[in-house]
Amino acid sequence: MSDPRAAIEALIALMARLRDPASGCPWDREQTFASIAPYTIEEAYEVADAIARGEREPLRDELGDLLFQVVFHARMAEERGWFDFAAVAAAIHDKLVRRHPHVFAGADTASGALGREWEAHKAAERAQAAARRGDTTHGTLDGVPLALPALMRAAKLGRRAARVGFDWPDASGSRAKVAEELGELDAAIAAGGGASAAVVDELGDLLFAVVNLSRHLGLDAEAALRGANAKFERRFRRMEQLAGERRLTLAQLSLEAWDALWREAKLNGG
Repeated sequence: MSDPRAAIEALIALMARLRDPASGCPWDREQTFASIAPYTIEEAYEVADAIARGEREPLRDELGDLLFQVVFHARMAEERGWFDFAAVAAAIHDKLVRRHPHVFAGADTASGALGREWEAHKAAERAQAAARRGDTTHGTLDGVPLALPALMRAAKLGRRAARVGFDWPDASGSRAKVAEELGELDAAIAAGGGASAAVVDELGDLLFAVVNLSRHLGLDAEAALRGANAKFERRFRRMEQLAGERRLTLAQLSLEAWDALWREAKLNGG
């Protein structure tokens, strides 16, 4: 196995070289936190994609790309005198020790107790951060990142609200809410149609209700939708293949012909 400390030190030195004001890379020198953030998000998704595909070497490479993003941000912070990579690593080390008293302090290891302990530590840390900022209006939903994908953020907001009792007692209440929101969407479409503000508003409520239902079922809505996307892509590609074999022009197919191809694609590996 390679030496992790030497590898990290080499990567940090490389980043410093790329950002050198006199002899570094012009592109790397001109980047800011804001300009790099989209790449950071993209690299995280590419890691998830490599995991979903079960690809060993691509996963290694994507993890490296994501690590480079962390090093990049830490370097820019160091240049401003804020903190360096070592401070980033030390902060997450200390946080994980605090959040794992069952490992480091002999606390209760029952799964329910672990979950409550973890959430209690996170809530305390958020409260402390708010106090340092002088924020006297700190609330339950503070700190949920706006940049999260909408489904993921909806699930996180739902979990936060549930911690203080704002939640359905079981999945049946959440399922009824989905039906209610679907009815309200139908009513908005019938009243205004198209992309009216009311339709957009009710569609958002429906999506939020579906995410809460998935949470009650113990499912990840983001992962479920990724699976549905992959299934749709697989079936559509199979339809294209079938149409090509029969020399059919996709744009000229009737709704009935599309439906027949879709059903065949489902039966043939879709």
